[in-house]
Amino acid sequence: MSKQYVLGLQEVDETRVAMVGGKGAHLGALARIGGLRVPAGFCVTTDAFRRILAEAPSIDDRLDRLSRLNPDDREAIGALSADIRRTIEETPLPHDVTAAITRALVQLGEDTAYAVRSSATAEDLPTASFAGQQDTYLNVIGVASILRHVSRCWASLFTERAVTYRRRNGIDHRAVHMAVVVQKMVFPQAAGVLFTADPVTSNRTVASVEASFGLGEALVSGLVNADAYRVRDGVIIDRAIATKRLAVHTLPAGGTQEHAIDPERQDQPALTDAQVVRLVQLGRRIEAHFGQPQDIEWCLVDDGFQVVQSRPITTLFPIPEAADGENHVYLSVGHQQMMTDAMKPLGLSMWKMTAMAPMHEAGGRLFVDVTRHLASPASRAGFLEMAGRGDPLTRDALETVIERDFIPSLPDQAPPRPPAGGTPAPIETDPAIVADLIERSHASIAALRRDIGTKSGPALFDFLLAAFAEQKRLLSDPTSMQAIMAGMDATWWLNDQLQAWLGEKNAADTLTLSAPNNITSEMGLALLDVADVIRPHPEVVAFLQKVEDESFLGELAKLPGGPEARDAIGAYLDRYGMRCVGEIDITRPRWSERPSTLAPVILDNVRNFAPGASRRRFEQGRQEAAKKEQDVLERLRALPDGQRKADETKRMIDRVRTFIGYREYPKYAIVSRYFVYKRALLDEAERLVEAGVLRATEDIYYLTFAELHDVVRTRRADEQLIRRRKDAFRSYQTLTPPRVLTSEGEGIAGAYRRDGVPAGALAGLPVSGGIVEGRARVILDMADADLEPGDILVTPYTDPSWSPLFVAVEGLVTEVGGLMTHGAVIAREYGLPAVVGVEGATRLIQDGQRIRVHGTDGYVEILP
Repeated sequence: MSKQYVLGLQEVDETRVAMVGGKGAHLGALARIGGLRVPAGFCVTTDAFRRILAEAPSIDDRLDRLSRLNPDDREAIGALSADIRRTIEETPLPHDVTAAITRALVQLGEDTAYAVRSSATAEDLPTASFAGQQDTYLNVIGVASILRHVSRCWASLFTERAVTYRRRNGIDHRAVHMAVVVQKMVFPQAAGVLFTADPVTSNRTVASVEASFGLGEALVSGLVNADAYRVRDGVIIDRAIATKRLAVHTLPAGGTQEHAIDPERQDQPALTDAQVVRLVQLGRRIEAHFGQPQDIEWCLVDDGFQVVQSRPITTLFPIPEAADGENHVYLSVGHQQMMTDAMKPLGLSMWKMTAMAPMHEAGGRLFVDVTRHLASPASRAGFLEMAGRGDPLTRDALETVIERDFIPSLPDQAPPRPPAGGTPAPIETDPAIVADLIERSHASIAALRRDIGTKSGPALFDFLLAAFAEQKRLLSDPTSMQAIMAGMDATWWLNDQLQAWLGEKNAADTLTLSAPNNITSEMGLALLDVADVIRPHPEVVAFLQKVEDESFLGELAKLPGGPEARDAIGAYLDRYGMRCVGEIDITRPRWSERPSTLAPVILDNVRNFAPGASRRRFEQGRQEAAKKEQDVLERLRALPDGQRKADETKRMIDRVRTFIGYREYPKYAIVSRYFVYKRALLDEAERLVEAGVLRATEDIYYLTFAELHDVVRTRRADEQLIRRRKDAFRSYQTLTPPRVLTSEGEGIAGAYRRDGVPAGALAGLPVSGGIVEGRARVILDMADADLEPGDILVTPYTDPSWSPLFVAVEGLVTEVGGLMTHGAVIAREYGLPAVVGVEGATRLIQDGQRIRVHGTDGYVEILP
């Protein structure tokens, strides 16, 4: 097949990314939109780039070395990438490549000024923009100069920033090729960028325009403040005209230069209002063509707009699909479940199939449509009360939406639910109720393990559908629901009434210390017992410090004390090995699959605690709770009508201690069942790999449950679908989901609207009382734990799997969470001052800084 070294823009579209790169493909597509002006030009194809790489000496060897470098080793990456760039720029262009480029220039005008722009095959894609990673050269004049700048564009594929970007995004250097776009230069009166969705709020109905005089380079490079406009439905809803002191203009001999703008023009708008509205209309046409919001670079020439680039806006959070065209409000499931990471398709589909409420998918996350709850005046108050009890930020975000009249009011469908914290659930305070619920759950999981072992092929999927129904039946068991609500309602009652009667905030925090039947807090204490077994054996401790693979338990048994250590860890995994960070996603590796995750936590416990710490801590918490109970009741009896108040409070204390621990158990049961499902599905995946249907067992993670069922039934898999899903998942991992999302795409964060937070402090939700000061340990991955006594854990979120770390810290700060989410419950159980819902905590607090956590008042101070 003959090589094509040059293609005209009119010859390419989005289907030719492999030949002309993302930028070239988009420009070709833009040139085909009727009535749209795109500067004439051509693309030097990736065939030419591959030809250069083939002729450049020792490139293969250097690319191999580059792929092995640590992405954090900036010095090594800088040196090697500079060497590769130099080699490419110094490699002479083959005669036939030079001839093809020269012919194209002659046809367009070889003495004309051109823009020479890099266009990588992994650039301007829906999943990765690569914006600013490669080079662009403006006002290049003459064939020799253009050829030289084409080589420089090829070389810019290996700038340090581009190499690091690919490494961090898991993109192979050899999988990306470079084309070059050569376009006639445009000499505009004004230029700038247009976002067809608001880049700040993500609202898809609001367009954002930035404009400055001269070439857009002044704006892109940050030389000037630009005029800024926001436009909705053809109306400018916001404008800010900047003082523009500089502009970039072309030079007659080539290149560009900064020029000072005349003082009388500096405060004039670069565009008229009519031009702004017309530009946005143009942007909407481009958006409609590509089917998603666009980041567009434009130039104004003689009152007409020319488009010089359009790329997808990859930073917008996707919107759940709704076919009715109505306004919708969605609540993040991840913020309620303390797991805001992206989930793989199998995990998403299985959580949806086993959840108690219909869910919608977007950006690798799940959302619940709460529009009807907010639209009905009868249900709205109770729903907002519930949301606010758990997370004030969510309530504030929902109230923001309501105030905008975004949702039309609907007639009431049903009587409102009593507000949270009202009348306790109708269930007697009897510990035997919790014991019976736990026993029934154990029996159900044991039956599941026994029965699933005989199933395979399509029969396995029929069995799993029945198992999902049984799981939902167990979760909706009225007694279980009443037990959970009884513990939560009693907690709220105690906090509300004791603040009203005694002026004491969050009194339930101490009253719930060491509550019985809390499977999550027991899990953290049980790892202290494992440390007690390991601590007397220095060779075992030394071995665990060097664990790298998952087969270490077998090796452990060969050491003095090793069999006991192996058995202790094994017993822990038998009871808790189904857990992991992000455990609502069935595809995440469980502790039983990756036991090395626990090694650093065990070592911290060995180093930081004395033998018997587990029993001492639990007993200390129990005694503190009993002492607090006695103190509260005595103070209440001294009040007017005190005996009645004390009797009511005593009933609520008994109630909370009976039921609050059970709050954690249903999640444990769900995750236990998930691990059984997962092992059966992985066995099925191994059979598919052996039969040549799949390339790898983990490919099933990128299929939904129904799609995997079809693959098992038909013995055929769509490899391209799996590859697309992997790319999409990588892009979703870079996004941050909002607490509340509207059908217009706007993510609403909410705000804390209360007094008493000092200037400079970070506001959050108080969930476990007390004040503690210590060293902040910002930990994003539990496997990176390295804790010392007195440390305060700062992390994005904590699901139950993080509880083993709680025993080793003195306080907790998270970005996500509510009063009844798992991290809050366990912090209270262990008596840790905790503030959750601190926006940007892991960014604003530096690892190692001293901080003070005000767990009663809900804020964090960063200390000098």
